[in-house]
Amino acid sequence: MRKINVGIIQQSNTPDMRENLMKLAERITELAKAGAQLIVLQELHNSLYFCQTEDTNLFDLAETIPGPSTGFYGELAAKNKVVLVTSLFEKRAPGLYHNTAVVFDVDGSIAGKYRKMHIPDDPAYYEKFYFTPGDIGFEPIQTSLGKLGVLVCWDQWYPEAARLMALKGAELLIYPTAIGWENSDTPEEQSRQLNAWIISQRGHAVANGLPVISVNRIGHETDPSEMTNGINFWGNSFVAGPQGELLYEAPNDKEVCEIVVIDMERSENVRRWWPFLRDRRIDEYTSLTKRFID
Repeated sequence: MRKINVGIIQQSNTPDMRENLMKLAERITELAKAGAQLIVLQELHNSLYFCQTEDTNLFDLAETIPGPSTGFYGELAAKNKVVLVTSLFEKRAPGLYHNTAVVFDVDGSIAGKYRKMHIPDDPAYYEKFYFTPGDIGFEPIQTSLGKLGVLVCWDQWYPEAARLMALKGAELLIYPTAIGWENSDTPEEQSRQLNAWIISQRGHAVANGLPVISVNRIGHETDPSEMTNGINFWGNSFVAGPQGELLYEAPNDKEVCEIVVIDMERSENVRRWWPFLRDRRIDEYTSLTKRFID
């Protein structure tokens, strides 16, 4: 049986980027020593989630790819002989920035990257101010462990993104994430939001017969503008199997450094039992490319 040991790191961040990086390095090393082969980090893990406000000075956080962070994480991947999924603020050119996931193979080389395609613009999530929508498309990244369908946060609400990754041969769907509650939300609304987030991604696992790995951050981060009460990132990082079954679910209030075993052969069996790809009516789906159907 082909199995992969997947390491997930759910952590809180501080304004000190070096502190964040050193904590990640320590935990990547810890997971590798415990047998992790693939390690997934949360979205924009180097810093605080800076998109709560629109501030041109924060573009200084962005880096080129390759650049300092890719050098740092590439060395960690090579030293620990792991496939590593990271999430960086990319400076592509003057005035052109992306929210970019970079995947490193076991030799430290960049196996590939994915630029976030769906960009939100909501109170405390002003990502359209910072990020240009991706233009690489939904292309799985080939690694020594297989093809990874890497998407980022807001992409997780879109079944089209998961489907296109699956149709192009992705063996896993991976979502680095930064999502949480605004403090004024009622407990009932918080529960609805969290459950919708989990259900949507488990649905992608079921519809495509693929495991899903979703890694979120935790902790409260204040809004520098004081327009909102800040964000309580809700954690709950999880791994689901190809029938949507939960293989692991993290708490919403603790840092996590965990290994989850995924049986990669199970996807083939599930797709034989539930042949959703076989029964797709591709001859009737042309309207999906329209914004709205009158």
